[in-house]
Amino acid sequence: MPTYDLEHALRCEGYALICGVDEAGRGPLCGSVVAAACILPEGLEIPELNDSKKLTPKKRDKLFDLICEKAIAYGIAEGTVEEINELNILEADLLAMRRAIDGLHTPDGKPYKADFALIDGNIDRDFQIPARAVVKGDSLSMSIAAASILAKVTRDRMCEEMDRLYPQYGIAKHKGYGTKEHMSALREFGPSPIHRKKFIRFLDEGSI
Repeated sequence: MPTYDLEHALRCEGYALICGVDEAGRGPLCGSVVAAACILPEGLEIPELNDSKKLTPKKRDKLFDLICEKAIAYGIAEGTVEEINELNILEADLLAMRRAIDGLHTPDGKPYKADFALIDGNIDRDFQIPARAVVKGDSLSMSIAAASILAKVTRDRMCEEMDRLYPQYGIAKHKGYGTKEHMSALREFGPSPIHRKKFIRFLDEGSI
């Protein structure tokens, strides 16, 4: 379960406003990648807060509202399909993370600044404030776990909207991942504007 140990250690180093940062949607074949940044009050207890992948959708929705209410500040941003196509998924992901940090705001909408970022994963380059990568950070840091909830719920809601626009692919069910159902629909209907070009090369190659 995540704790505040990493945040506490950074406060001992002199940092005060520490945001956790995580993303959702790197692997799917369609849609934006979503990142979130979140600063929690020191020691805030949020029962059942954990890595978003370990929670049910209903629990994530409940925690999403609670985090948005209790956080000192949070920001949610995306790297678009166009940016994924033009750059690559990693660069679009990092871009979304930087935007989330830059877009931090209080629950009532006032801009807010962090002075350190804990980044889920193993890459912490080119951030606008000091940053540290934390592998499996969403299961170690409360701030990163909170960010993972914000990113995952936002991405899932975007999938619901994509499903309404393009119901033939079943995106609400598989959330854009390369399931057998999704690949079959892509072969039948072809790709849509929301599909990531580099992720659907199998259509041109005639593979799987």
